[in-house]
Amino acid sequence: MIKLGVNVDHVATLREARKERNPDPVAIALMAEIAGANGITAHLREDLRHMQERDLRLLRQTVTTRLNLEMAPTAAMVEFALELQPDMVTLVPERRAELTTEGGLDVAAHEKELEKIVANLRAQRIVVSLFIDPEARQVRASQKVGADMIELHTGHFARAFAHEPGEDPWQAERARLVDAAALGNRLNMRVNAGHGLDYQNVSYVSSIPQMEELNIGHSIISRSLAVGIDRAIRDMLDAMRLGEAQA
Repeated sequence: MIKLGVNVDHVATLREARKERNPDPVAIALMAEIAGANGITAHLREDLRHMQERDLRLLRQTVTTRLNLEMAPTAAMVEFALELQPDMVTLVPERRAELTTEGGLDVAAHEKELEKIVANLRAQRIVVSLFIDPEARQVRASQKVGADMIELHTGHFARAFAHEPGEDPWQAERARLVDAAALGNRLNMRVNAGHGLDYQNVSYVSSIPQMEELNIGHSIISRSLAVGIDRAIRDMLDAMRLGEAQA
């Protein structure tokens, strides 16, 4: 059964807008687990625009499912990850000016550097995932540097779906995801996906056979403002399972 990782970054974004103590991403993470989330994802950016180191330390103490630390592949972030000991690390690209992660990590262009980072993390029994665009060369490079899994960037698919729901472009983007997931599976890597997934488009990704987990944040946190985090997560799980059943 496909799993749901809930990204709590957007809770911290709201908190940091006022520099207050609430809303608390750690409390929301615990509520998400109770509602059925299979894991908690948090991106610790170098500019600390939302999640803070203290948040991650508290999450490490309280998360009972699986803690996935998203981070840039830098020396400082690796040092923090080795101290924190999350269950898994997802390496992502990061630019200071971006509103959110804009694309996948260019693994093929940085194989030597990433191979060292992956080996360092795996030596401490931390599962390593690489957030990549659904391209064959990036999938193969991820396997080459020793990653346990890949997370396919679904942003292009989500944007195409939103703007042209009845036309071919989103279907072509989904086909890229299907091909990349199948290749990752053949290369003995586990396959996750995420970015821009919502209640309308998620079934088209959860129906891809090789998908193990979807990491979703913005749409769940947005819906929770109207219906609460418990209902928002249960509705997302229902949408995911519907797609899985139709596969």
